[in-house]
Amino acid sequence: MRHGDKIKNLSRTKAHRDALLSNLTCQLIQHKRIVTTLAKAKALRVYAEPLITKAKENSTHQRRIVFGYLQDKEAIKELFGAVAEKVAGRPGGYTRIIKLGARVGDNAETAMIELVDFNEIYGKTAETKAEPAKKTRRAGGAKKKASDEASAAGEETKAAE
Repeated sequence: MRHGDKIKNLSRTKAHRDALLSNLTCQLIQHKRIVTTLAKAKALRVYAEPLITKAKENSTHQRRIVFGYLQDKEAIKELFGAVAEKVAGRPGGYTRIIKLGARVGDNAETAMIELVDFNEIYGKTAETKAEPAKKTRRAGGAKKKASDEASAAGEETKAAE
């Protein structure tokens, strides 16, 4: 029975699992997205998101706590610099997991995990640009007819004058 066992062990010892998650987190911070197995991606999200939350408060204490987990100065600089600046207004949910399908070699389920604020396709900038251009047939047709009638009525009054 596995009552109360919520840790995803990934078939590794504690030290091996901590090293794996630390390295994956450093790569995620530096490259903003990585491709790995689905199980590792789900375990990585639980490991990385609290560290990103700690990075929002840029103090020596928080830097030392995060350095205890990651042990990589370049990743710490990037995390407390660019990443913390982008996620400052977000109350959580810093990562997104997208399933990619089975890997050819061993049929393992693969997934891409990425930092949400660094994806321009799904980001706020793309949504705001797409909103004005988006039209539905029903609303576009009704508005067009109403505006055509109004413009036709306006032309008739101009012609009458």
